[in-house]
Amino acid sequence: MTETAVEPSSRRGTQNFRVTALIVASAMIMEQLDATVLATALPSMARDFAVTAPQMSVALTSYLLSLALFIPASGWLADRFGARLIFRLAIAIFIVGSILCAQSTSLAFLVVSRLLQGFGGAMMVPVGRLVLLRTTAKSDYVSAMSWMLVPALIGPIIGPPLGGFIVSYFDWRWIFYINVPIGLLGIALVTLFIDDIREEVVERFDFIGLFLSGVSLGCLLFGFETASHSGQGGLTVLLIACGVVFGLFYVRHAKSMEAPILDLRLMKIRTFSLSVIGGSLTRITQGAQPFLLPLMMQIGFGLSALESGLITFATAIGALTMKATAPGILRRFGFRNVLIVNGVLGAGSYAICAAFRPYWPEWAIYAVLVFSGFFMSLQFTAYNVVAYDEIARPRMSSATSFYTTFQQLMLSLGICVAALTLHGSMLLAGHKHAALGDFSAAFLVVTAISLSATWWNAKLPPEAGSDMSGHKRVRRMPANKERRGARASLS
Repeated sequence: MTETAVEPSSRRGTQNFRVTALIVASAMIMEQLDATVLATALPSMARDFAVTAPQMSVALTSYLLSLALFIPASGWLADRFGARLIFRLAIAIFIVGSILCAQSTSLAFLVVSRLLQGFGGAMMVPVGRLVLLRTTAKSDYVSAMSWMLVPALIGPIIGPPLGGFIVSYFDWRWIFYINVPIGLLGIALVTLFIDDIREEVVERFDFIGLFLSGVSLGCLLFGFETASHSGQGGLTVLLIACGVVFGLFYVRHAKSMEAPILDLRLMKIRTFSLSVIGGSLTRITQGAQPFLLPLMMQIGFGLSALESGLITFATAIGALTMKATAPGILRRFGFRNVLIVNGVLGAGSYAICAAFRPYWPEWAIYAVLVFSGFFMSLQFTAYNVVAYDEIARPRMSSATSFYTTFQQLMLSLGICVAALTLHGSMLLAGHKHAALGDFSAAFLVVTAISLSATWWNAKLPPEAGSDMSGHKRVRRMPANKERRGARASLS
């Protein structure tokens, strides 16, 4: 594969990474705001569509599915047509999808509109992240990611209370209309400040790989989604089986391609593969939490949408607090130590959510959610940065597409696992409606999955990402030098 970078314009350079990061963050604000507002409004939407609240999980997974299907193409499109054009087009598609979501009259209509939204989102954030990585020095990666993610947390912070306010005093359809002004602002900022970064690619687009991977991921995700609904056992087995078969076809296809849509050879890079695996397991919990917590507060606690939103936004406050401290923590302890210790703390804080009950004082619930947001946000900042430790710049687009695909896939799978566990607990307990014990079971299951990432985090080299964090490299002396040094000290 031959790639030649286009000569950068005068606006490029590491000194501008903060501007680029803030622009990418504007797109992330829109995505995060949309997701958190929607999660708070699910019970109200379920009543309008005459379905149960757990069935509304498809409104979340359909969007994440669309992300997983089309993110692999984002890097190639940015290289071929230019990052600025694709970025603007992605935001425009997201706006159109939002308007259609607001016009939905049924769950099926909403799902189709969310798929269109996801198509725009699939190109929006990955292309922005690609621009940031290509215009930033490695030593600035941690700071650049923090600059990008801090403003993006405005969405999760104001999303739950805003969603509760809209649902309580207006109509849930307005939660989609608020994307329009944010999106228009984003298009203007991209036009003014983002360079038309692209790579001259020789290889042709892998349409066969996109088809095979798309069918595989789609069948697997919807297979897990249908598993959470009664009377869908046959369809669930069929979808999962199709997903596995097409996945095997894709693996065979990718081995014969010089530039497959999802380059599996990237998994031979140690820090990248460990970040993908550990991050994927942890993101199952992260995907489940925004789905479970609002439902638990409204159905289990009997709170209104507004009251629920005013509580659940505490997680984002913790995440926002963390961003200012991330560079110092990673510089002091290094990626490996942070991922091991902080991963256990983050999973443990989410496990405490299983014990939430209406008689808990509000300050205690707030405290747990603030700490869980802090720990998990630090965990994903570390994963997102160390993944690119050994990635050469010419492979940055394929690595970004691969990593973001699995990131969104596992967030979607987290919702599916949460919905499946919630439904299974209801069946075992004979509950017609979800009870607090059913939510507790779901929280504990997804937490156990996150804890399993600790084994993979421990496999990271102690010096992993030291060029990016500034953490002092740890070097072991050869065994013979250690023995000579020991003899010398004894003498």
